Amino acid sequence: MTYDEGLAQRIRERWRTVPEITEKRMFGGVAFLYRGNMAVGVTGEDLMVRVGPARADAALAQPGTRVFDKTGRPMRGWILVDGAAVTEDDTLGVWLDEGRAFAAGLPPK
Repeated sequence: MTYDEGLAQRIRERWRTVPEITEKRMFGGVAFLYRGNMAVGVTGEDLMVRVGPARADAALAQPGTRVFDKTGRPMRGWILVDGAAVTEDDTLGVWLDEGRAFAAGLPPK
C-alpha cells in the first residue's frame, strides 16, 4: 500500500524543529513517534491519530473522522482523519497537536 507522501512531508515540515520526533515505516505507511511513542501516521490518503480511549468519542465527532480498523478489529484510541479533511495547515496542526499530546503522556521508550 502506498501513502500520501505530500501529507507526510507536511508533517515533517511542521515538526522539523521538534527533536523528540522520529519517523518509522508502519502499517504500510509512515508513522511519527514522539519520544518513541506513536503520535500520528499516514496510511493511504489518511492521517492516523493516536488520541487515546478517553478522547476517542470526541475526536470521532469531528468532521472527516472514523475508527481506525485495519483488520476488522478497531484499535481503541486511534482514529483516521480523511486526507481531504486536513488540507488546511491549521486543521492538520490541531490533529498533530492531539496526537503529540497523547504520546507525551506516555513514558518515553
